Amino acid sequence: MRIIFMGTPEFSVPTLTEIVSSGHEVVAVYTRAPKPAGRGQEERKTPVHLAAEGFGIPVFTPKSLRGEAEQLLFASHGAELAVVVAYGLLLPKPILQAPELGCLNLHGSLLPRWRGAAPIQRAVMAGDAQTGVMVMQMDEGLDTGPVALGEVIPIGPDMTAGELHDAMMRVGADLMGRALAALERGSLDFVPQPEEGAVYAKKIEKAEARIDWNRPAQEVHNHIRGLSPFPGAWFEITLGGKPVRVKALRSTMASGAGAPGTLLDGLTIACGDGAVRLTQVQREGKGAMDAATFLRGAGPLPLLVS
Repeated sequence: MRIIFMGTPEFSVPTLTEIVSSGHEVVAVYTRAPKPAGRGQEERKTPVHLAAEGFGIPVFTPKSLRGEAEQLLFASHGAELAVVVAYGLLLPKPILQAPELGCLNLHGSLLPRWRGAAPIQRAVMAGDAQTGVMVMQMDEGLDTGPVALGEVIPIGPDMTAGELHDAMMRVGADLMGRALAALERGSLDFVPQPEEGAVYAKKIEKAEARIDWNRPAQEVHNHIRGLSPFPGAWFEITLGGKPVRVKALRSTMASGAGAPGTLLDGLTIACGDGAVRLTQVQREGKGAMDAATFLRGAGPLPLLVS
């Protein structure tokens, strides 16, 4: 089929690769525009942009698809189908209707649970035991279109959002490959989503990354792993008489009790109910390290963290 691919982050790249390797003709790739990054603030292309260039596919980086000129250009590609994976821009009705077969989206949850911007992180932060990936037909709503295929992915008790992201990335690429094969055969059936059980996965805000040790240990643990590796749940600890921000990247449930924020043993920290043990952290200005390495370099620790 003649396909337009629309995606931006690393999560999208395996699906683009699967589509190309399956013999489909990707006539255009749409991705977010390069952004200044690093110390030199040089413009950095998105992972999808770089992958598309490697395949020799024309790349388009509009800031919006609302304008008539961009909509006419999109339609001029003559694609039968658009495949959307974490693109990051709203698709207005003329874009959704331009391909003959519409727009298929790969979404990282078991819809209708966790519609929206951050389904992977929110599933982990909520303590869900499982999630998944689904192929859906896009409409003008927010992840409300009918669903064709899905795969369930278990979430382990200590699994981070980063690990879940990588699992979804692989499973999702295969799922979209199967969906396109079924679509070519005329056997891809869509089922409307139920409204019951719909939950919105709002964007992760920086303000919610700070750890609240007053919460129960299980909630703190879910918060830590749901924000790992990015943006990283954090707390402050006094080292050398100065407050230092530390990101908690990995944790596990632990035994023990005390006033919230009390250091019980090494990096085992009391919560509002129970305790968590931090197993990987990142001190401000340094790289990620295991708890033992952090403790060797930190010197005497205070009784409390905040």
